[in-house]
Amino acid sequence: MNRRVSEVRDTCWGSAWNKSKGPRTGHGQGMVGSTGCKQLPCPLGEVLRPPQEKNPPVAGFRNTASCQGQPPTHWCKGTYILAHLAQLQGNWNKMATDSTTATPGSVLLIFVILVPRCLTAASAAEQSFSFLPRHLGKDDPVIVKGRDYVFNVTLFDEMMNAIDVMQEVYFQPWVGTWPSAIDWTAAVLGTHIAGTLETLHRSLEIAASRGIEISEGWSATENTISLYFSQLIGFYFGQNIFALRQEAFDDMLWVVLGWLDTTKFVDGYSGTSSRPPSDFGDGNGVEFPTETLRNRTWHGTLWTPAFAHRARIFWELAAAGWDTTLCGGGMNWNPRLLPYKNAITNELFIAASVMMYLHFPGDENNSPFISSEHNRQSRSPPNHPTNKKWYPHDPKYLAAAQDAYSWLLSSNMTNELGLYADGFHISGYSSGSNNTKCDERDEMLYTYNQGVLLTGQRNLFSVDPDPSYLKAGHTLIQNVIRATGWDLARDSPVDDLDNLKPGELPPWRGLGRAGILEEVCDAKGECSQDAQTFKGIWMHHFTAFCSPITQQQPQLRPTTTKTSTAPPPGPDFWKSIAKEHSAACLRYSGWLKHNAHAAARTRDSQDKFGMWWTAGLLNVKTSELRLGRNSLAPMEGVTDYRNQGVPQTSEWVPAGRLLHGGGGAGPGGTTVVYKDRDSNVQRPLTGSCQLSKGSEKTGLNVAEECSRKVVDDGDPNTRGRGRTVETQSGGLAVLRALWELSVQGE
Repeated sequence: MNRRVSEVRDTCWGSAWNKSKGPRTGHGQGMVGSTGCKQLPCPLGEVLRPPQEKNPPVAGFRNTASCQGQPPTHWCKGTYILAHLAQLQGNWNKMATDSTTATPGSVLLIFVILVPRCLTAASAAEQSFSFLPRHLGKDDPVIVKGRDYVFNVTLFDEMMNAIDVMQEVYFQPWVGTWPSAIDWTAAVLGTHIAGTLETLHRSLEIAASRGIEISEGWSATENTISLYFSQLIGFYFGQNIFALRQEAFDDMLWVVLGWLDTTKFVDGYSGTSSRPPSDFGDGNGVEFPTETLRNRTWHGTLWTPAFAHRARIFWELAAAGWDTTLCGGGMNWNPRLLPYKNAITNELFIAASVMMYLHFPGDENNSPFISSEHNRQSRSPPNHPTNKKWYPHDPKYLAAAQDAYSWLLSSNMTNELGLYADGFHISGYSSGSNNTKCDERDEMLYTYNQGVLLTGQRNLFSVDPDPSYLKAGHTLIQNVIRATGWDLARDSPVDDLDNLKPGELPPWRGLGRAGILEEVCDAKGECSQDAQTFKGIWMHHFTAFCSPITQQQPQLRPTTTKTSTAPPPGPDFWKSIAKEHSAACLRYSGWLKHNAHAAARTRDSQDKFGMWWTAGLLNVKTSELRLGRNSLAPMEGVTDYRNQGVPQTSEWVPAGRLLHGGGGAGPGGTTVVYKDRDSNVQRPLTGSCQLSKGSEKTGLNVAEECSRKVVDDGDPNTRGRGRTVETQSGGLAVLRALWELSVQGE
């Protein structure tokens, strides 16, 4: 029988994980064994607690200085800032209860600093609004039963190890891409790289803001940033843009988001204050490096025009999907199928449009890939200017985002759980009906449909500081967490996980179980390449939404849009809303840690993450797995076209493109993946998809290798497609999300 989850968790509090010089999780140490704590699953540094007390009121180190007149024994929330000062590692290890020893082979050596933040009745009185329900007031305990949400250096190392594996195993520099990925998932992978680079940059900025000497750490981090940025440059040339221009509108919009995220990173990093001191090497009257070398702009800015150009081209191509003749607006999904206005395409359009407004730096390039908008201009009268320029902060981008957001909110796309269903068909359209309403909602739920909108809401708030954007985003996050079977009030799963029988699963809760985010295809091992990307997408956009709000954030509020013309809010507003936003995001930390812990336990001996995180939490074995009615998502009235393919029916496919013998998706029906690109790697493949050595590098015969007979090795994450670059990106994204929350400032 599996060791009880609570026993594993509680025993690990006293484990010596961080003191160990042994192998990482997946190499023997992180697996649940029969003896000793050395084999317990503590891959993410769960020993970060003071030795004086087992269950402190609030997680953190004991503050030795008084805090606004309170005694030294007062417990404070803390922010742990990681920097790279190897020479101080020993002293800080002792200060941090000997729990911050870095894993051997780490890319960076880091130490931990605590910045106390005391919670007082006075500070509570300052709040004028909240993003949490009343029963989750900020005075309620965020941490219960001694569990914390703040991690030590191990978490940073685990995040870096995840991206190292993703790039070393799956990325091929000579072709500039991940050969086993498909066009749109590769675009998402580029976004994950850009996000991780921004996280590395932010870590340096936080350290610099605390007055930490980071010259040695800067050099090590700069090397890592340059490595992964160079791979993004390679991907710029390796991206299959010719195919993407002919694909669905959502595929195009992933391209926009990816390069805007990269442009945003370049803009932030090139102006960073966390640079090494300018006076090093100054001796004997000779100054070196010279002023000429010191004043050079970071080389990444050379690529900004190229990134911006691609983002603009693909935004304009995708914008052709906006349609007001049906459903009163909204984006169509695929121009080669019957009208289907789905959540993801509209959420992407919102997020991409507002990011174009905020982060598009302009474009003077009319070639080589002329957009549909420019083609229309070329048919204008002869006196039409041919040297058109596209300027930053164009109001049309903001207007597009606002229009799409208003349409989505009024579309009735959410179900009784407060989650976004997949999309709408128009009844009778294929038979020539005059109906123009979106009246046939497909109730299928995917995790990424609940995530991309968060980036749109966060950035819309940056332009128009209306708290309703943040309120809606927090509500959506809380609905997702509830639908995984997690109780935020108790900070624990709603089901009793300790008394499950071997192979038994808790009930399906809407978007997961046991407090773990899950796709409907996970339990049966039927996830396609599309679905293997979804949870990582959710985590990426959650991270973007929960980024700290800066006080007196600069506003771009053109009067030609629907943005309020009221005067900008003052410092008190920004201070209050930043505080409440941070408090709400930190409230999700226990759930996020729970998911990161589960994801980490799916790693194999090569540190590759699996798809089904719940199996890692519950230590599920394939031979013991029991799938009952309550453990599977109800599939009546839904079409799982992302895993089973677009069905060959008149509801989806125009009559002239229907294939003979086609049927509906699901048991007993023939399912055909209708895509312009090669569909073989899109199918929900069966078999043990353990690719032979080198096959993920070449990308050859991937589908054939993944079609072998299932070999039951006891690991449910080897079923179907097995571990892939897409599942690896999901592991990276959840670790990055947890890391970003753990270092949020005061």
